[in-house]
Amino acid sequence: MKKKILLTGCAGFIGSNFVKTIACRSDVKSLYDFDIVDALTYAGRLENIQPDLDKNPHLAFYKIDIRDDKKINELFLERNYSGVIHFAAESHVDNSIKNPNIFVETNVLGTLNLLNASVKLFKDNKDFKFLHVSTDEVYGTLHEEEPAFTEEHKIQPNSPYSASKASSDLLVRAYYETFKLPTLITRCSNNYGPYQFPEKLIPLMISKAQKNEKLPVYGDGRNIRDWIYVDDHNEGVWVVFSKGKTGEVYNLGGNSEMRNIDVVKTILRELGKSEELISYVTDRPGHDWRYAMDFSKAKKELGWEPKIDFRTGIKKTVEWYL
Repeated sequence: MKKKILLTGCAGFIGSNFVKTIACRSDVKSLYDFDIVDALTYAGRLENIQPDLDKNPHLAFYKIDIRDDKKINELFLERNYSGVIHFAAESHVDNSIKNPNIFVETNVLGTLNLLNASVKLFKDNKDFKFLHVSTDEVYGTLHEEEPAFTEEHKIQPNSPYSASKASSDLLVRAYYETFKLPTLITRCSNNYGPYQFPEKLIPLMISKAQKNEKLPVYGDGRNIRDWIYVDDHNEGVWVVFSKGKTGEVYNLGGNSEMRNIDVVKTILRELGKSEELISYVTDRPGHDWRYAMDFSKAKKELGWEPKIDFRTGIKKTVEWYL
């Protein structure tokens, strides 16, 4: 009997790539069936995964909002999952500043609904696992001279988005401690690659540069981010789900720290565009200065490390958007 895994939010950026590169892999689909749940909000498009659904009978799709606890519970009881990989989230910091409520509703209450439904199944299935995909932003910000975030770093989020993700992280931890639900948490650095909605830095800059429009860069553009190619991230998620120790947190970093302005200039060079398109704009409120991830735990315990350097990854990304 193949195990059945629930994937949430997999019509969006990271999840749709997970479907393509992990869930449709021959060694994976011989052991698992996957149900995909997505509310198909503005950033989730069924077209992202429709070809995969058409070609792979081990995949099924359900249009369900994780905030709907009744439908989530009905689905869990009907399908009797052996595990959950939880990608679904509102994730754009600018949007969280404008409308924090939807971030709490989806990221906190939605996660709570999934945890409650999981506890019910776990009672009769001791092999059940719940993996929660989180973010480096829950750690807050770093100064330039500080060492990278480890899993032991204090959680101190600075935006409504990161606060909602930190809250869901703490719920996941609490369900492990209180209900003994086998949970895992991954925290990743900034993802980039195909299928990302063009509100985020890299696809937005590619889109605007193609049209010779001004490229808005916050502040002086010197904020630093660690970038991970989406396929590296998803490989890490699967390794953690398959081999990680329950109750643990694993950082997944890209080993590619760059200033935002240097990312933008790299994209312009790839497109053969002038740096005169860059336009510096008023900085984002509470803009974190630097993120950096220490992924030595995942490397030591699970043998995972990123394979795609930024130069290679950005070329692949630009080519896909073109």
